[in-house]
Amino acid sequence: MRRALLSILIALACAGFVLAKSAVAAEEGGYSGHGVAMHGAPKYGPDFTHFDYVNPDAPKGGAVRLSLTGTFDSLNPFILKGVSAGYLGLTFETLMAGSRDEAFSQYGLIASRVEFPADRSSVTFTLRDEARWHDGTQITVEDVIFSLEILTTKGNPFYRVYYGDVTGAEDLGDRRVKFTFSGGNNRELPLIVGQLAILPKAYFDGRDFDKTTLEPIMGSGPYKVDLVEAGRAISYARRGDYWGADLAVNRGRNNFDNLRIDYYRDDTVALEAFKAHEFDWRTENTAKVWAKAYNGPAIEAGLINKIEIPHEQPTGLSAFVFNTRQPLFADRRVREALALVFDYEWTNKNLFFGAYTRTRSYFSNSELASSGLPSAAELALLEPYRGRIPDEVFTTEFIPPTTDGSGKNRRSLRAASKLLREAGWVVSDGKLVHGETGAPVEFEFLMQSGGAFERIVQPFARNLERLGITVNIRLVDTAQYQNRTDDYDFDMLWGGFGQSLSPGNEQRDFWGSDAAAVPGSRNLIGIQDPVVDELIEAVIAAPDRDALITASRALDRVLLWGHYVVPLWHLRSYRVAYWDIFGRPEITAKYDHGFPGTWWIDPARVQALERGETKLDK
Repeated sequence: MRRALLSILIALACAGFVLAKSAVAAEEGGYSGHGVAMHGAPKYGPDFTHFDYVNPDAPKGGAVRLSLTGTFDSLNPFILKGVSAGYLGLTFETLMAGSRDEAFSQYGLIASRVEFPADRSSVTFTLRDEARWHDGTQITVEDVIFSLEILTTKGNPFYRVYYGDVTGAEDLGDRRVKFTFSGGNNRELPLIVGQLAILPKAYFDGRDFDKTTLEPIMGSGPYKVDLVEAGRAISYARRGDYWGADLAVNRGRNNFDNLRIDYYRDDTVALEAFKAHEFDWRTENTAKVWAKAYNGPAIEAGLINKIEIPHEQPTGLSAFVFNTRQPLFADRRVREALALVFDYEWTNKNLFFGAYTRTRSYFSNSELASSGLPSAAELALLEPYRGRIPDEVFTTEFIPPTTDGSGKNRRSLRAASKLLREAGWVVSDGKLVHGETGAPVEFEFLMQSGGAFERIVQPFARNLERLGITVNIRLVDTAQYQNRTDDYDFDMLWGGFGQSLSPGNEQRDFWGSDAAAVPGSRNLIGIQDPVVDELIEAVIAAPDRDALITASRALDRVLLWGHYVVPLWHLRSYRVAYWDIFGRPEITAKYDHGFPGTWWIDPARVQALERGETKLDK
């Protein structure tokens, strides 16, 4: 991240030269500028007009129909209660806007400038004079300070963790707001505060922030809520008077006049509705469906495009998650034994047509992922914890168990049986029971109804039955699922932990001890390990990119050898199907497919579709 004073930069004529030089001066002074990168200089200079991955002249107009599976009962996405509607982020804005072709850089949105001292003990933003709420009133410093206070006191517990190092905010006058930080070395904090969603203080006078509502909350974004059918549909209308339409971070974006999202209880029904053109665009997460179910007249006629868009986005972790708060899963040997039973090779071959790559890291598909044995830099970080973390961290590369894919994974079953015996479990009358109490091994696998994952969990459950373990697959609706996961009322479930190229404060919410006891946190596993806490802080405090990579890999190794999850798989592309009515930029961002932000309706394609023309006709 650059920390040179902008006053020095103004004297230089060449913006590219300016950006390169600013990083060199970072240790001598603070920083003031239009944008900021986590490490080094931001890609786009102060005079940039648009991101490279947009069409700056994209036409505006048209209506798009989308779908989601499940339901919703709230238009407040900032609290723990209720199930919020999808795409509500279109109506709200943050101080800064991130780019999708850089690891972690931000540029002015509500704020025009960002500045901070060399020690990063605070950050100050200057708000744009033109920034407006949907009712036309100006966004104020008071709104910004209110947003921090209300989100961290009454918002989702995530905000208390994510902004936990922010100790206060003050009005400096001249539309400048300063955030101060607690002690420590968290270089990411200026960017984290830049991600703060800004909410209108006046709107919430007389309203309870922490209660669900179907009344649209006033925002400042390019869209407003246009129609609400509780639990069934929501639509958004683009604001013709949007204050930020001409900003560089917005040019070529927000091109649709209207977006409608219909909710389906079942994804199979949703796919059939898509093929009947009940909606226009969808991503596909199920390999079997992608390979077999996209058929029918519209696809055969070429009216539907089916493409895969490669990306460089870290794929994070998708896994079967153990709730270590449950006594059964408190023993690492039990968790390792159950992970041995999952037959990935058989699953990938028979259910996924070989489409996936096995996940071996909490930071998969990125340079942050560990591999091989620890490097010298990693060992220097890990050595003080020897004896407090598994010995395998130092001696063995983590590789998930493999099979021949035949479905007869006897070797893994034998290894799992040995671990269970060591943990005090024995087989009696075909059932696995505790050697002292005689209590049987039985647990529940919690899943949302309407999804396609039951067919994947069932083979895993059958293999566990061969060890004498009973697994009850419990299907619940969306609201019940959220309530139970918020309260950690589950034994095991399918979980996902997305990662960025610049991990930081969110790692506390994923794996930190404090988050484990907070309802609604992302620490579904329930990890409470001082070593993990200290390694998270090493990630957060990393002074440069190399140190960040080292700390992330060290954290990754400790988490992997804790056997907290059964790692599943990842895909290095987006599977996208859409009716042939869209245009999209020639350049796709490295870390995003761009929809709906950068795509647009192509009137010529719409007319051709209405005439029933195929691609061959055009």
